[in-house]
Formats: sequence, structure tokens, C-alpha cells
Amino acid sequence: MGIPFVKMHGLGNDFVVLDARARPLDWSEAGYRRVADRRTGIGCDQFMVLRPPMRDGNVFMEIRNADGGEVEACGNGTRCVAALLFDERGRDEAAVETVAGTLRAARAPAGLVRVDMGRARLGWDEIPLAGPADTLRLDLAHGPLSGPTATNIGNPHATFFVEDAEGVDLESWGPKIEHDATFPERANVGVASMQGRDAMRLRVWERGVGITRACGTGACAAAAAAVRRGLGERRMDVRLDGGALGIEWRESDGHLLMTGPAAVSFRGELEAHVAEAAP
Repeated sequence: MGIPFVKMHGLGNDFVVLDARARPLDWSEAGYRRVADRRTGIGCDQFMVLRPPMRDGNVFMEIRNADGGEVEACGNGTRCVAALLFDERGRDEAAVETVAGTLRAARAPAGLVRVDMGRARLGWDEIPLAGPADTLRLDLAHGPLSGPTATNIGNPHATFFVEDAEGVDLESWGPKIEHDATFPERANVGVASMQGRDAMRLRVWERGVGITRACGTGACAAAAAAVRRGLGERRMDVRLDGGALGIEWRESDGHLLMTGPAAVSFRGELEAHVAEAAP
């Protein structure tokens, strides 16, 4: 029997959504890598594996990168799963459990989805970093990039503010920063250029994936970093390769609200041998 899947994307950041609530799914990391291959598998940046809820949510969302590793959070993926749950439940709100906590989502105007991504974590031990440091401006440099702001939005981010985000060779510097010893759990890397106080241009290297067309947690991290540095307002548009996300860093409780699209590309069945074949 084939394994049903839904191929979705949020601003071009694409996912394979697998429903393991009624049917067991226990792939190896190599299995995820094979399915993520854009030539011989389905192809995706990440996997959203739906499992039975364990706490107060409607579903538990396991997140796997294209390299097969499990990660804590994914903003664009949460919007996609929430959109599926809206239709499944016949309601305009949903609660998605992750290892980083329960994320609450709601329908927004113009067919968009709004997700409360939770509190921005700013302490060095919350990122986490290898040791005590000022997370507003880390003593860290690689090539043309230096002094990033570190933020945890369910996963660790290093945001570098530059004059021209387009001019940074992120493909070269991204993996070096991702694996820098400063970040014991590795880091997502963002390069941001402010376009006024209510907008920025952002490009992101995601750990275990590479350059993606959009990154929801990266957009949240960059927006919070801009506010901390006095560069931007608490509401701003973050313009990624695939389009814009609306980000609000709520002053009352420190939560970040992310609003953007979620789309189904196609549905299908995967032949089981693709994931189960020998490495």
C-alpha cells in the first residue's frame, strides 16, 4: 500500500505532510533524506509528521529537516498544518503541539493564517549558546558577517544586519555559521536589510536544509532582533525570497504573531520502498 501525503508550501518553503495518527510511521533519517530528494523522491525542505496529541492540542507535529534530523519549530509548516486542521475540524482555529510547545493558529483575512509563535527567548542559555554572552550582539564573525543578534523562536537563530542582504554569499557563509562552536545545537542564519522601520528584506540559511525561500521562525527572530536593536517597529513586513510575512512582536506578553499564506500543491501516495530502501 502507498503512503498518503500532502505537498504544501508557505511562500515557497515546501513540505511533505504525513499523517501518522492512525497509521504508524517510523522512518530512519536516511528514509527522510531519500523522500526529500527532488530527483528520486517527492522533494521538500521539511516534513511535517502528524501524530496524536499528547497535551492540549489537536495534533502533535513532528518536524524533520531534509537531512532527516528532527527540529523543534517551523513557522511556515505550522501554518500549513493549521490550514489542514481548519478544514478537517470545520473550525477557524487550531492548536498544534510541537516539542517547543503548543502553537495556536487562526484564520486571518484574505485567506491567510495567523500563528502565535510564543515568546521570544533571548537569554544565552535559551538560544542556547556555548557560554554566557550578550545575545544582542554576539562576538562572532565569518567573512563579511559579524555581530549577529541571537534569538530562539522554538529553534536557534543568528540574525546579521547588513546593508544589502542580496549581496551576501549566504550559500558559502551560512553553513560555516550554522556549525560554529558558539551554537551547540547549530543555528539558522539570517541576513537582514532594513527597508524603513516597518519592513525588512531577509534571506535565511536553515540548519539541515540550506537556503530556503521563506522561514517563519527566521522572520520572527529577525523582527524581534530589529526591535531590540532599535531599528524597527513591533509590527513589520518581513520580505523573504518567496514573499512577505506580517510579524508582530506583542509588547504585553512577548509573543510573536506571524501571518502569511499556506497552500496545497498536490496530494498523492508514496511507494513505501522509496523511504525503506537500503542506503
